[in-house]
Amino acid sequence: MTVVDTGTARIAYDREGAGPPVILVGGAGQLRAADPATRTLTTLLAARGFDVVHHDRPGRGDSGGEPPFTLAGEVAAIRTLVDVVGGRAALYGSSSGGAIALAAAAEIPGVTRLVLWEVPLGEELGTDGAAFLAEIRAVVATGDREAMLRTFMADMPPEWFDGMRRGPQWPLFERMAPTVEADAEALAWTQSAPHAQLWGAITAPTVVLVGSSAFPFFHDAADAIVAALPDARRAEVPGADHGWEPEAMAEVLATHLGG
Repeated sequence: MTVVDTGTARIAYDREGAGPPVILVGGAGQLRAADPATRTLTTLLAARGFDVVHHDRPGRGDSGGEPPFTLAGEVAAIRTLVDVVGGRAALYGSSSGGAIALAAAAEIPGVTRLVLWEVPLGEELGTDGAAFLAEIRAVVATGDREAMLRTFMADMPPEWFDGMRRGPQWPLFERMAPTVEADAEALAWTQSAPHAQLWGAITAPTVVLVGSSAFPFFHDAADAIVAALPDARRAEVPGADHGWEPEAMAEVLATHLGG
């Protein structure tokens, strides 16, 4: 583990391999200590010739930071990590981390490639993202960490939250609960203006991934991202229920990041 300071938060990360740099941006429930699939993905990509950075987002795991957790803070962390690897890097954004990766790519000139996994976008210019962000902020203000995660996951299969709540790593998730405000803000940001306007500065070649048995709205979101970017296409990864196997994901990422 290595630690770097963004100026507002201490960011902890693992780094493996040598080659083109890739920064992995986790989604709402991901942190290094509770995300074995992405830890394995880091090692597999490193073995395929990439310099891979897997970090704890602000306020998660070994990283520091205090509420409120914001999209700007997430982008600042990614910017710092891009600087650490030499000023140029590809980004892989998972789920709501894909919305954060889009925001980072729109602001950071050194983003060379972009791969996004099942970003849960709402309708372009819709208002549901802003309403959800307001709801999350209201719950965060109460300090009830279980309610923060329960509210964020309200539209997901109930067994996902139940498994998290009953699992041995619940204290880790409970600690990171306020950070889901940044995920909600990132998703609201994607509806704050026309996609072409929000993402007009993104020139990095982009691949939008969906699972072979993805929920239908992920297909709609993928099509919307591809339509709005100048150099983007879709691809498929074996997977279902918003999940994937590390070997399959590593193979697909290596193909698209090295192409």
